[in-house]
Amino acid sequence: MAARKIKRLLTDDWKAKIQASNICHRLALHVDGKIEMTPTQVRAAEILLRKTVPDLARNEVTGADGGPQKIIYEWGEPT
Repeated sequence: MAARKIKRLLTDDWKAKIQASNICHRLALHVDGKIEMTPTQVRAAEILLRKTVPDLARNEVTGADGGPQKIIYEWGEPT
């Protein structure tokens, strides 16, 4: 089989996603009881995930003057 002519280099972003995926997979196996992890390993995985995957934050979306949003349908008002 011929080698690739175009060599693709992994960017730091791709490497971080791969690392986060591996950590999540290992934690999932631990939760399912398929592997054992020490509390230190679990804590280290949590710390690494916080560095690579952003935490989800709650966002509140409001309308004009901080009131509720008005939904406008393309086909008119709902019945």
